[in-house]
Amino acid sequence: MTDQTISCLVVDDEKLARTLLVNYIGKLSSLELVGECKTALEAITILQNRPVDLLFLDIQMPELTGIEFLHTLQARPLVIFTTAYPEYALEGYQLDVVDYLLKPFRFDRFLQAVNKAARRLNFEGEPVSLTTAPAPVSPERAFLLVKANHAVHKIFLDEIRYIEGMKEYVAFHLPEQRIISIQSLKQLEQDLPADQFIRIHKSYIVAIDKVTATDGGHVHLGKQRLPVGGIYKEEVQRRLF
Repeated sequence: MTDQTISCLVVDDEKLARTLLVNYIGKLSSLELVGECKTALEAITILQNRPVDLLFLDIQMPELTGIEFLHTLQARPLVIFTTAYPEYALEGYQLDVVDYLLKPFRFDRFLQAVNKAARRLNFEGEPVSLTTAPAPVSPERAFLLVKANHAVHKIFLDEIRYIEGMKEYVAFHLPEQRIISIQSLKQLEQDLPADQFIRIHKSYIVAIDKVTATDGGHVHLGKQRLPVGGIYKEEVQRRLF
Protein backbone atom coordinates (compact mmCIF):
# COMPACT_ATOMS: atom_id res chain seq x y z
CA MET A 1 0.00 0.00 0.00
CA THR A 2 1.07 3.53 -0.72
CA ASP A 3 -0.43 6.74 0.67
CA GLN A 4 -2.49 6.94 -2.53
CA THR A 5 -3.51 3.38 -3.44
CA ILE A 6 -4.60 0.07 -1.91
CA SER A 7 -3.44 -2.92 -3.93
CA CYS A 8 -6.05 -5.64 -4.39
CA LEU A 9 -6.60 -9.03 -6.00
CA VAL A 10 -9.88 -10.58 -7.18
CA VAL A 11 -10.27 -14.34 -6.72
CA ASP A 12 -13.52 -15.89 -8.01
CA ASP A 13 -14.24 -18.83 -10.31
CA GLU A 14 -17.24 -17.05 -11.88
CA LYS A 15 -16.38 -14.82 -14.83
CA LEU A 16 -19.37 -12.51 -14.32
CA ALA A 17 -18.51 -12.02 -10.67
CA ARG A 18 -14.90 -11.13 -11.54
CA THR A 19 -16.08 -8.72 -14.25
CA LEU A 20 -18.39 -6.94 -11.81
CA LEU A 21 -15.64 -6.57 -9.19
CA VAL A 22 -13.12 -5.34 -11.74
CA ASN A 23 -15.68 -2.77 -12.90
CA TYR A 24 -16.34 -1.59 -9.34
CA ILE A 25 -12.62 -1.42 -8.55
CA GLY A 26 -12.07 0.66 -11.68
CA LYS A 27 -14.44 3.31 -10.32
CA LEU A 28 -12.16 3.96 -7.34
CA SER A 29 -8.92 5.78 -8.03
CA SER A 30 -7.59 4.64 -4.66
CA LEU A 31 -7.72 0.93 -5.54
CA GLU A 32 -4.94 -0.66 -7.61
CA LEU A 33 -6.02 -3.93 -9.24
CA VAL A 34 -3.05 -6.31 -9.29
CA GLY A 35 -4.92 -9.09 -11.07
CA GLU A 36 -7.90 -11.43 -11.22
CA CYS A 37 -7.86 -15.19 -10.69
CA LYS A 38 -10.40 -17.94 -11.23
CA THR A 39 -8.83 -20.33 -8.68
CA ALA A 40 -7.06 -20.08 -5.36
CA LEU A 41 -4.04 -21.82 -6.89
CA GLU A 42 -3.66 -18.98 -9.40
CA ALA A 43 -3.87 -16.51 -6.54
CA ILE A 44 -1.12 -18.29 -4.61
CA THR A 45 1.21 -17.92 -7.61
CA ILE A 46 0.51 -14.19 -7.88
CA LEU A 47 0.89 -13.57 -4.14
CA GLN A 48 4.26 -15.29 -4.07
CA ASN A 49 5.57 -12.58 -6.38
CA ARG A 50 3.35 -9.63 -5.49
CA PRO A 51 1.83 -9.27 -2.01
CA VAL A 52 -1.36 -7.23 -1.89
CA ASP A 53 -3.23 -5.25 0.77
CA LEU A 54 -6.71 -6.59 0.07
CA LEU A 55 -8.32 -9.74 -1.32
CA PHE A 56 -11.81 -9.93 -2.80
CA LEU A 57 -12.29 -13.64 -2.26
CA ASP A 58 -15.05 -16.07 -3.24
CA ILE A 59 -15.58 -19.05 -0.93
CA GLN A 60 -16.99 -21.83 -3.11
CA MET A 61 -14.27 -22.55 -5.69
CA PRO A 62 -12.87 -25.73 -7.27
CA GLU A 63 -9.69 -27.40 -5.97
CA LEU A 64 -9.35 -25.12 -2.94
CA THR A 65 -12.11 -23.14 -1.24
CA GLY A 66 -11.58 -19.55 -0.21
CA ILE A 67 -11.50 -20.55 3.46
CA GLU A 68 -8.99 -23.35 2.82
CA PHE A 69 -6.93 -20.89 0.78
CA LEU A 70 -6.79 -18.41 3.67
CA HIS A 71 -5.48 -21.10 5.99
CA THR A 72 -2.50 -21.62 3.64
CA LEU A 73 -1.38 -17.99 3.83
CA GLN A 74 1.25 -17.01 6.37
CA ALA A 75 1.19 -13.26 5.64
CA ARG A 76 -2.53 -12.78 5.19
CA PRO A 77 -3.84 -9.59 3.55
CA LEU A 78 -7.15 -8.10 4.54
CA VAL A 79 -10.05 -10.09 3.08
CA ILE A 80 -13.51 -9.21 1.85
CA PHE A 81 -15.52 -12.36 1.14
CA THR A 82 -17.79 -12.32 -1.92
CA THR A 83 -20.18 -15.25 -2.00
CA ALA A 84 -23.72 -16.34 -2.75
CA TYR A 85 -23.85 -18.56 0.36
CA PRO A 86 -24.85 -16.78 3.60
CA GLU A 87 -24.24 -19.92 5.65
CA TYR A 88 -20.49 -19.26 5.44
CA ALA A 89 -20.77 -15.93 7.26
CA LEU A 90 -20.07 -17.38 10.72
CA GLU A 91 -16.90 -19.17 9.65
CA GLY A 92 -15.81 -16.12 7.69
CA TYR A 93 -16.01 -13.83 10.69
CA GLN A 94 -14.08 -16.32 12.81
CA LEU A 95 -11.26 -15.63 10.34
CA ASP A 96 -11.53 -11.88 11.09
CA VAL A 97 -12.43 -10.89 7.54
CA VAL A 98 -13.15 -7.22 6.92
CA ASP A 99 -16.60 -7.75 5.44
CA TYR A 100 -18.89 -10.30 3.82
CA LEU A 101 -20.53 -9.28 0.54
CA LEU A 102 -23.50 -11.46 -0.31
CA LYS A 103 -24.01 -11.80 -4.08
CA PRO A 104 -25.54 -10.01 -5.82
CA PHE A 105 -24.27 -6.81 -4.20
CA ARG A 106 -24.48 -3.22 -5.39
CA PHE A 107 -21.77 -0.61 -5.73
CA ASP A 108 -22.75 1.26 -2.56
CA ARG A 109 -22.44 -1.95 -0.50
CA PHE A 110 -19.06 -2.66 -2.14
CA LEU A 111 -17.95 0.88 -1.29
CA GLN A 112 -18.90 0.39 2.34
CA ALA A 113 -16.70 -2.72 2.53
CA VAL A 114 -13.75 -0.96 0.88
CA ASN A 115 -13.97 1.91 3.34
CA LYS A 116 -13.89 -0.54 6.24
CA ALA A 117 -10.71 -2.06 4.81
CA ALA A 118 -9.21 1.41 4.34
CA ARG A 119 -9.83 2.24 7.99
CA ARG A 120 -8.07 -0.93 9.09
CA LEU A 121 -5.11 -0.02 6.92
CA ASN A 122 -5.08 3.55 8.27
CA PHE A 123 -5.23 4.62 4.65
CA GLU A 124 -4.37 8.26 4.05
CA GLY A 125 -5.92 8.61 0.59
CA GLU A 126 -9.54 8.92 -0.45
CA PRO A 127 -11.05 5.44 -0.99
CA VAL A 128 -14.38 6.95 -1.96
CA SER A 129 -13.03 9.11 -4.79
CA LEU A 130 -14.54 7.95 -8.06
CA THR A 131 -12.81 8.02 -11.41
CA THR A 132 -16.25 7.79 -13.05
CA ALA A 133 -19.66 8.40 -11.60
CA PRO A 134 -21.56 5.20 -10.78
CA ALA A 135 -25.08 4.64 -11.94
CA PRO A 136 -27.59 6.02 -9.43
CA VAL A 137 -28.74 3.47 -6.89
CA SER A 138 -31.19 3.54 -4.05
CA PRO A 139 -29.42 4.00 -0.73
CA GLU A 140 -28.82 0.74 1.13
CA ARG A 141 -28.82 0.67 4.92
CA ALA A 142 -25.33 0.00 6.21
CA PHE A 143 -24.97 -2.92 8.60
CA LEU A 144 -22.57 -5.14 10.49
CA LEU A 145 -22.61 -8.94 10.62
CA VAL A 146 -21.93 -9.93 14.21
CA LYS A 147 -21.35 -13.39 15.67
CA ALA A 148 -23.35 -13.99 18.86
CA ASN A 149 -24.95 -17.04 20.46
CA HIS A 150 -23.76 -19.42 17.73
CA ALA A 151 -25.41 -17.31 15.01
CA VAL A 152 -24.60 -14.34 12.80
CA HIS A 153 -26.74 -11.27 13.42
CA LYS A 154 -27.31 -8.47 10.93
CA ILE A 155 -27.15 -5.20 12.87
CA PHE A 156 -28.11 -2.03 11.01
CA LEU A 157 -25.85 0.88 11.93
CA ASP A 158 -28.77 3.31 12.21
CA GLU A 159 -30.29 1.10 14.93
CA ILE A 160 -27.23 1.12 17.20
CA ARG A 161 -27.65 3.48 20.17
CA TYR A 162 -24.30 2.71 21.77
CA ILE A 163 -21.75 -0.07 22.11
CA GLU A 164 -20.42 -1.12 25.48
CA GLY A 165 -17.04 -2.79 26.02
CA MET A 166 -16.98 -5.58 28.60
CA LYS A 167 -13.42 -6.99 28.70
CA GLU A 168 -13.28 -9.44 25.78
CA TYR A 169 -16.95 -8.83 24.87
CA VAL A 170 -18.92 -5.94 23.44
CA ALA A 171 -22.64 -5.29 23.81
CA PHE A 172 -24.56 -3.64 20.97
CA HIS A 173 -27.42 -1.67 22.54
CA LEU A 174 -30.34 -1.50 20.09
CA PRO A 175 -33.85 -0.08 20.60
CA GLU A 176 -35.39 -3.42 21.52
CA GLN A 177 -32.51 -5.70 22.44
CA ARG A 178 -28.87 -6.08 23.43
CA ILE A 179 -26.54 -8.33 21.42
CA ILE A 180 -23.31 -9.49 23.05
CA SER A 181 -20.39 -10.57 20.88
CA ILE A 182 -16.75 -11.54 21.38
CA GLN A 183 -14.75 -8.78 19.71
CA SER A 184 -12.65 -5.71 20.36
CA LEU A 185 -14.10 -2.25 21.02
CA LYS A 186 -10.89 -0.79 19.59
CA GLN A 187 -11.38 -2.67 16.30
CA LEU A 188 -15.01 -1.60 16.13
CA GLU A 189 -13.93 2.01 16.58
CA GLN A 190 -11.78 1.64 13.45
CA ASP A 191 -14.47 -0.17 11.46
CA LEU A 192 -17.42 2.11 12.22
CA PRO A 193 -17.95 5.31 10.18
CA ALA A 194 -16.30 8.17 12.07
CA ASP A 195 -18.99 10.62 10.99
CA GLN A 196 -21.68 8.49 12.68
CA PHE A 197 -19.99 7.15 15.84
CA ILE A 198 -17.67 8.54 18.50
CA ARG A 199 -15.64 6.95 21.30
CA ILE A 200 -16.51 8.73 24.56
CA HIS A 201 -14.94 6.40 27.12
CA LYS A 202 -12.70 3.35 27.26
CA SER A 203 -15.91 1.32 27.55
CA TYR A 204 -18.32 3.19 25.25
CA ILE A 205 -18.87 4.14 21.62
CA VAL A 206 -22.06 6.09 20.93
CA ALA A 207 -24.06 6.88 17.81
CA ILE A 208 -23.77 10.64 17.31
CA ASP A 209 -27.34 11.05 16.08
CA LYS A 210 -28.69 9.33 19.21
CA VAL A 211 -27.09 11.88 21.58
CA THR A 212 -29.80 14.11 23.07
CA ALA A 213 -27.72 16.12 25.56
CA THR A 214 -24.32 16.52 27.20
CA ASP A 215 -23.43 17.89 30.62
CA GLY A 216 -19.65 18.02 30.52
CA GLY A 217 -18.87 14.71 32.16
CA HIS A 218 -21.69 12.72 30.63
CA VAL A 219 -23.49 12.08 27.34
CA HIS A 220 -27.24 11.51 27.34
CA LEU A 221 -29.09 9.20 24.95
CA GLY A 222 -32.64 9.85 26.04
CA LYS A 223 -32.86 8.55 29.60
CA GLN A 224 -29.54 6.72 29.28
CA ARG A 225 -26.57 8.59 30.82
CA LEU A 226 -23.04 7.50 29.90
CA PRO A 227 -19.74 8.81 31.32
CA VAL A 228 -17.18 10.65 29.21
CA GLY A 229 -13.58 9.56 29.83
CA GLY A 230 -10.99 12.23 30.55
CA ILE A 231 -8.89 11.57 27.45
CA TYR A 232 -12.01 11.77 25.25
CA LYS A 233 -13.51 15.02 26.62
CA GLU A 234 -11.82 17.36 24.16
CA GLU A 235 -12.90 15.29 21.15
CA VAL A 236 -16.44 14.93 22.51
CA GLN A 237 -16.75 18.68 23.03
CA ARG A 238 -15.35 19.39 19.58
CA ARG A 239 -17.72 17.04 17.77
CA LEU A 240 -20.89 17.17 19.84
CA PHE A 241 -21.09 20.88 20.64
